[in-house]
Amino acid sequence: MTNNSKTVYLTQEGLDELKKELDNLINVRRPENIQSIKEARALGDLSENADYDAARDEQAQIEGRIKTIEKMLENVSIITKTDTDKVCLGTTVAIKYVDDDDEEDEYKIVGSQEADPFESKISNESPIAQALLNHKVGDIVTVESPNGSYQVEITSIS
Repeated sequence: MTNNSKTVYLTQEGLDELKKELDNLINVRRPENIQSIKEARALGDLSENADYDAARDEQAQIEGRIKTIEKMLENVSIITKTDTDKVCLGTTVAIKYVDDDDEEDEYKIVGSQEADPFESKISNESPIAQALLNHKVGDIVTVESPNGSYQVEITSIS
């Protein structure tokens, strides 16, 4: 059987968070859920027992998330910054929009599991990250987005 799973790119911080979530699911949420199921069973007739149904639904969600995290951990690749000469996973890149002199943005390029636009963390699979990867400060790159293409200049990499 071949392993068709996609590599999951995470920073060390992201890996630690995922391990913490898994630990919480296994050692806290799962036992609490098992107790809820036992208590709901004790109430009698399971065919019309909303507490039992809710506990079983929660159990399915917990077990599904545990499986998802375990699969991710099997295929994880830690992002390490090797150099800041060019944009790569783990680097923070500042850009200036060519058509709009005043607008600048800064993004940290992370794996898709850690992407959080509200914290300026973008997925390496996003159109802008794809355009920026392997380019250097001063490069002007064209970003192909669903709303059309635009150009940005890389102003710094850290």
